[in-house]
Amino acid sequence: MNNLEENQMTPEELKARTKKFALNIIKLVEALPNGRTGDVLGKQLLRSATSVGANYQSACKARSKADFISKITIVEEEADESQFWLELIEGSNLSKLDAIKPLLIEAKELTAIFTASGKTAK
Repeated sequence: MNNLEENQMTPEELKARTKKFALNIIKLVEALPNGRTGDVLGKQLLRSATSVGANYQSACKARSKADFISKITIVEEEADESQFWLELIEGSNLSKLDAIKPLLIEAKELTAIFTASGKTAK
């Protein structure tokens, strides 16, 4: 996603996008095999991916520019962390590639969007 597309997305559309991402992650995690690795990676991914939307919603209600920058930085970090956990799940063959690939792309795009948002706000 380029900056032009990012600038055309409203906060409400981005809230919906982060919520859809979280819901899709929930589905992926529920489908992971039971076992120590699946449980640990799934829990970590679930935490970070659901945090993206929750923290973005909080950033939208920031009380100041500094508060927004602080919160959007957290959103960026959580999106990036989600990408990491997805890569580990992919690399450990816990899920089919076709289930992970679109989520990995979305995590990368969300990271880029929130990185750009933070830089613009600064």
